[in-house]
Amino acid sequence: MKAVGESVADPLTYYDVNVGGSISLLSPMSKAECNNIVFSSSATICGLPQYLPYDEKHPTKPVNPYCHTKLMIENIINDWINVDGKRRGTILRYFNPVGAHESGQIGEEPIGIPNNLMPYIAQVVIGRRDYLNIFGNDYNTSDGTGVRDYIHVVDLALAHISVLNEKNLNRFEMLNIGGGQGTSVLDLIKSFEDVYGTKIKFKYLPRRDGDLAAFWVDSSLAFEKMNWRPERNIKKFVKILGVGIITTRLGMVIDII
Repeated sequence: MKAVGESVADPLTYYDVNVGGSISLLSPMSKAECNNIVFSSSATICGLPQYLPYDEKHPTKPVNPYCHTKLMIENIINDWINVDGKRRGTILRYFNPVGAHESGQIGEEPIGIPNNLMPYIAQVVIGRRDYLNIFGNDYNTSDGTGVRDYIHVVDLALAHISVLNEKNLNRFEMLNIGGGQGTSVLDLIKSFEDVYGTKIKFKYLPRRDGDLAAFWVDSSLAFEKMNWRPERNIKKFVKILGVGIITTRLGMVIDII
């Protein structure tokens, strides 16, 4: 479970699924002597930034139940590997994964109202929705909207492969995985408008509980320890997302890049 606002409204489900589910996974792993786990954590466990960009030494102070579950699981995995010297745990703290593979075979076209920003914007572009809701325009950022560090899911997948192939990581390793650049909601809208030549309608709503104003990442430790760097920038995200939605809807590949 991964939506900040939903976790504030329904914390017990988040603790049950995220924390309980992780324990339910680690228990049979122990019995089967499956000793290596790569965990999808979140940079938001750092809470309000004491400094930016976030690095792996930044203090952790979660500000919502979703983030609390992620930090709890990190600690559980650390305790789990300490039981047996053969066990390894790698924590990847993500910074706003977006998009889908450009083949369009598995998305991105979520069922119902999207929880994520980019598919919501894309649905406005193709006329499925009349406008985008922007939650908050009074943050202390360059344009008042939230700023995030977006990374494409393909780059994220390649980071996981690099972790599995890397032999020199510590038994318990924590790595930030992001693009290293902050992009505001209005910046993202502008990228869609530039790529597709259309005006995107939006309206401002009040801030959501648990949301932070801005954060982005220092991924230099991941670059140093793994044979990996993100290759896709925001403009490429937007183009790939358009391909994914069009091919998913029509059931065929259309190259619009």
